[in-house]
Amino acid sequence: MDAARRVGYKAKQGIVLVRTRVRRGGLRKGKVHMKRKPSKAGVKKITMAKSIQRIAEERTSTRYPNLEVLNSYWVGEDGKNKFYEVILVDPSHPAIKSDKDLGWVAKGSSHRGRAHRGKTSAGKRGRGLHNKGKGAEKLRPSLKANKNRGK
Repeated sequence: MDAARRVGYKAKQGIVLVRTRVRRGGLRKGKVHMKRKPSKAGVKKITMAKSIQRIAEERTSTRYPNLEVLNSYWVGEDGKNKFYEVILVDPSHPAIKSDKDLGWVAKGSSHRGRAHRGKTSAGKRGRGLHNKGKGAEKLRPSLKANKNRGK
């Protein structure tokens, strides 16, 4: 529960905690047999641009369309899967609307689909926005704005 509190969990109505499971390892890529350079035909050792934690958040967000992903944290792993607990917030719940710390989720439509737009902590990390100072000049406002030169 300490980890949950650290990333914004509160024991109150309108907040849901969901444990989710995602397979471990790199990107699963199918082999294409037609007209391809051998160097581009690789299947192994290819990593996705998204972290497994982001995939967990996005899947949870899709499964609970009336809730918004606030944050998530790692809880464990075995040989095949990784387990994350995702904190979900109900933006239409009166207890959330009146909460001083979480009320921003309910205001406006700019927070809809946060997980899919890389607005959670894991998403921001994946977009390269966690580092400040030298070398971070081309990361903001977005990577696309700087022709993806930031990462």
